[in-house]
Amino acid sequence: MIIKSARVCDANGEREVDVRVADGVVVEMGADLQGDEFIDAKGLYLLPLLVDTNIRVQDAALNAKNIKSLSQEALDAGIGHIVLNPECSPALDNEIVLEFAQNGLHGLSGAKVDLMISALREDATLSNIAILLKRGAIAPYMSTIAKNDLAIKIAQYCQMYGVTLFCKAEDNSLISSGVMLDGDVSSQLGLAGIPDLSEVLHVSRMIEIARHFKIKILFKSIASPRSIYLISKAKQEGVAVSCEVSIHHLLNSDEACRNFNTTAKLNPPLASSIDVVLLQEALKNSQIDVLTTLHQPSSPVNKEVAFYDAAYGCEGLKNAMSLYYTKLVKSGFISMSRLIELCVQNPAKALGQECGVIEVGAKAQMMLFDANAKVVMDEKLSLYNGEELYGEIKAIF
Repeated sequence: MIIKSARVCDANGEREVDVRVADGVVVEMGADLQGDEFIDAKGLYLLPLLVDTNIRVQDAALNAKNIKSLSQEALDAGIGHIVLNPECSPALDNEIVLEFAQNGLHGLSGAKVDLMISALREDATLSNIAILLKRGAIAPYMSTIAKNDLAIKIAQYCQMYGVTLFCKAEDNSLISSGVMLDGDVSSQLGLAGIPDLSEVLHVSRMIEIARHFKIKILFKSIASPRSIYLISKAKQEGVAVSCEVSIHHLLNSDEACRNFNTTAKLNPPLASSIDVVLLQEALKNSQIDVLTTLHQPSSPVNKEVAFYDAAYGCEGLKNAMSLYYTKLVKSGFISMSRLIELCVQNPAKALGQECGVIEVGAKAQMMLFDANAKVVMDEKLSLYNGEELYGEIKAIF
């Protein structure tokens, strides 16, 4: 099959070219390729499928049905590879649950699904990281509620196996009672707040651990500009740390929580309006390495309750590619090739994989994307419900 006159865009930039695909592999690229079967892609982007390493299952319930549904929903949104966050029920922190989850990966027709494992058990003791990695977990995940001695042991395992540590920076004593950012909006709503210092303190701590043990750390769903500054400074000093930010934290402030809007109750909490501007500047200045949809879906019964009682998270997968394009590329924050770097190349690199380039010999993990088409977000539990977005996926390979 030949994809004719496609506007190929990947981490190497943009070019218009014909692409021949056979047996799921790109076998030829050039001008005026000939063949009986072809798709006219004039004016359409041909893009690599996205990679998202911070995805949760419905209501945090880990089962085969939820994994299958999640896999298909991700692919429909233009995401070809997802990694499950291990904070689910049951938690992905032991061999039995890992095998249970792996059994749910058989026969998937949607996005590829990989499993992260929690480096800490629910009782805050160390999990069997070495065994879990040997049995197919793709990477360890750690919340910084871990005490220093455990954090050091986890770092040593990452050093031993050469894997990236996926790290959620948070302070247990500061997040336990809060439900949104500590600030003017939380005060006006009468809701207990979480100070951004909860994140910043532990980013600083984990940077020093990364420096000492010479390991790679990807900080998950960062929400504070101060954290990004510390990570950027450490990168300049040769420390192998990187920064992930969600699309929601780039577009929404804690003002979205007004009227006790539980859809805006996220973890980490949405930042202040001033800090959102600084997060957007960090994106423009290439201080952010990875983007995520931070997909954490809940049933209405868990969201249509009092703000204190509502589950954290919102729908993030539906129309993900259209949302990224409309809010970040069409608005002029970043280029399409930079988006591919943030949503394909860099998250894959954190997993020890190489992708994000459409070239001869590469697997055909691609989508045709019409940037001029319009879609309306019709997901009630999305922060963008009812919004008109640009861009529609026309085909997935």
